[in-house]
Amino acid sequence: MSELEYPDDLRYTADHEWVRPAADTGASGEVVVRVGITAYAQDALGDVVYVSLPEVGAQLTEGQSCGEVESTKSVSDIFSPLSGEVRAVNVALEANPELINSDPYGDGWMFELLVADRADLEGLLDSKAYEVELD
Repeated sequence: MSELEYPDDLRYTADHEWVRPAADTGASGEVVVRVGITAYAQDALGDVVYVSLPEVGAQLTEGQSCGEVESTKSVSDIFSPLSGEVRAVNVALEANPELINSDPYGDGWMFELLVADRADLEGLLDSKAYEVELD
């Protein structure tokens, strides 16, 4: 079992992204989710030195490469965990990409995505299933 944390209120992908529902946008079932990489991913990368994020307004498809994280060790793709429209990006990462290392589930978030159906979140892993995936 890892010493790294995987908060129970998040959903996860096998590609080591996390998803946090940020806000419902109405009765239509749309939801805005915040996306970042897990503590496991940032730990494996090492010191993050640069982040490339998708453009606001971009339409992403689940599993699509939509950015990169560059560290002192390597460059890794960021994959969209769900399909939707990019609503916001974390501009603080331009000047401080190390926020991904120091606070991967807080200030180190990457982008927000408008997802058409909240039910799509159910297809992602919960924290326990994600930890099993890591073993």
